[in-house]
Amino acid sequence: MEPGDAGPSSRNITARHHASIVSLQENNADGSGKPSVSAKDESACSADRQQPTELQRKLKGRQMGMIAIGGTIGTGLFIGSGTTLSEAGPAGSLVAFVVMGSMVYFVCTSLGEMSTFMPTSDPFNHFGTRFLDPALGFALGWTYWYSWMLTVGSELVACGMVVQYWLPHVTGVIWSLITVAVIFVFNAISVRGYGEAEFWMSALKVLTVIVFFVVGILTVTGVAGGDYIGGRNWHIEGAPFRDHIVGVLKACIVAAFSFQGTEIVGITVGECENPRRDVPRVIRSVFWRILLFYVSSILIIGLVIPNTDKNLANAGGASDVAISPFTMVFEKAGARWAANLMNAIVLVTVLSAGNSGLYACTRVMWVLAKEGKAPRLFRRVTRKGVPIWCLLFTAFCSTVVFCVSLAGNQRVYVFLINLSGLSGIICWLGISLCHWRFRRAYVAQGHDPNHLPYRAAFFPFGPVYAFSLLAVIMVGQGYSTIWPTFDASGFVSTYLAIPLFLLFWLMWKYVKKTKWVSLVDIDLDTGSIIEMERNGDIKVFSPDEDTKQSRWKKCLRFIGCKKRVA
Repeated sequence: MEPGDAGPSSRNITARHHASIVSLQENNADGSGKPSVSAKDESACSADRQQPTELQRKLKGRQMGMIAIGGTIGTGLFIGSGTTLSEAGPAGSLVAFVVMGSMVYFVCTSLGEMSTFMPTSDPFNHFGTRFLDPALGFALGWTYWYSWMLTVGSELVACGMVVQYWLPHVTGVIWSLITVAVIFVFNAISVRGYGEAEFWMSALKVLTVIVFFVVGILTVTGVAGGDYIGGRNWHIEGAPFRDHIVGVLKACIVAAFSFQGTEIVGITVGECENPRRDVPRVIRSVFWRILLFYVSSILIIGLVIPNTDKNLANAGGASDVAISPFTMVFEKAGARWAANLMNAIVLVTVLSAGNSGLYACTRVMWVLAKEGKAPRLFRRVTRKGVPIWCLLFTAFCSTVVFCVSLAGNQRVYVFLINLSGLSGIICWLGISLCHWRFRRAYVAQGHDPNHLPYRAAFFPFGPVYAFSLLAVIMVGQGYSTIWPTFDASGFVSTYLAIPLFLLFWLMWKYVKKTKWVSLVDIDLDTGSIIEMERNGDIKVFSPDEDTKQSRWKKCLRFIGCKKRVA
């Protein structure tokens, strides 16, 4: 298969094979009229033709919308956001989340433009292969897979910690194993099973943030808690900026990792009912959702909690829910049950992260197998369109990671978290670079960008801005392992993802002798949405559908809570 070619589907190959059998029967029959191909072979071919070989496009637009925002709300916001306040002060942490939120927005628009034009379940491998170099696509695909596989394993550890908050005398291993069984069932049912489970878990997280915002405003104004706070905490020691630009940079690193998971919406495109309609809707609302759910939460935390509170620096893991900034705000409002509430929300957050991670891994591995970059066994799907062998293998690997992470007094756990986090940053870098090449190839081959199904705003500034910020984050995240004293083990655990990525890239490049794809040779036709619509694989979207909906329905659709009528 040439670089950039998607290749024929298994269904078409089977159909041509069946046609060749019929031809042989007609042309090679002997004098007695008996065909040269046995009925048994014909029956086997018919059975093979009926065996499903592709994913099923049954993911609803409302599910994609909620997954897009729910994927960004995790323990990084509920618990880790306190770290940014302690390191940068209220204004510094707010600036950090605004800057990183803008970077995430441009990564999402880059992914949205390419995924709408060329829907696939593995944008990292597929776009890297088609727009850059097949070896880079291989490296990006496998890096993304092991990043989320490690994340699922770490979430299993976190689940045990969360439940032990209520049941300290029961080992967390039991709850972790129950968790992996639950998320496995969600993913094994069908893509609708995953989508529906993720929809309701994400809806609960969104509701929590909205309630938090309202309670926070009441607390700041003194309506709740009886103490008028106003802007008092912006005029104390370390406020509004702590350590000036250095503090902001520290907070930017934490904020960048808090946003990881946003890109999963790009993977769901491969099973979306109508990519041309649903993906632009989801991507266009990403900016406002980041502003509403992340920036507003950081603003409330900075107003209610002084940056000098010692609990802020100590909260970092799922077991620290009692000193979560969200818990502290609820308690200041007079809610003594806040810790139990937030522990339940964090438990749902952990389940959601594990559910999404398992989904992302199975789809990425399935595409890798379809392109010959993983064993053929992983190409098989169930009648519901679930890559079952990919699911089993990933669940097994994540369980092994969970067992390994129990050793070493959580040192292994921290090591895996660092490895997974930097791997995600590398994949975001790849998306920005792919978008730059895609748009240049699109223009170089005589196409008008105005004709794209979805056009990312502010090109070329967007991908360049995102790539530059991500490069700074990737290099600067391990500064504490170098200065003021060098920490060898910390340095290795922080930056190990970079040599692993290079190993994947150079190994595949050496084995396959791949070359950088020139702009004029990039294939923009095979697998495009135009080709899919022409072949009847995807329903053609009518722009009039948007104008038929009332304003309140559009508002519900904005937060992902409204079903769309096809």
